Parts: sequence; C-alpha cells; structure tokens
Amino acid sequence: MKSDPLLYFRTREQIAAYASMPVKDKFTWLEAQMKFFYLAMPALSKEIRDRFKADIRYLKRIGDEKA
Repeated sequence: MKSDPLLYFRTREQIAAYASMPVKDKFTWLEAQMKFFYLAMPALSKEIRDRFKADIRYLKRIGDEKA
C-alpha cells in the first residue's frame, strides 16, 4: 500500500514525537532553530531585516501618536 508523501523530510514517528513534546520543549527547539538561521544569515540580509524592523517601529510610533 502506497502512503501519501510528507511535505517535509520527517517520518511519521518523528512528527508524532514532536506533537507529544511539552510546549516548553517546543519553544526551546524553535529558539534553537531561529538562532541557527540568524547565524547562517548573510550580512546583507541582516542589514535589510534590521531596516524593516526599524521601519516597523517607526510606523508603530506614528500610529500611537495619532491615537
């Protein structure tokens, strides 16, 4: 019997193990993933990301002043 392929490279057992993890462990895993991708990010990408974050803070500040 042929089963449907998974959309990413995890076995059903790995998915079930992740689903049964406590939420705190899931957040710890997610933080590790975020740190890895941040450290792997090229310098130009970090600069662009920082500009977006600055723009968002500016827009939020303007929105707060108008309210």
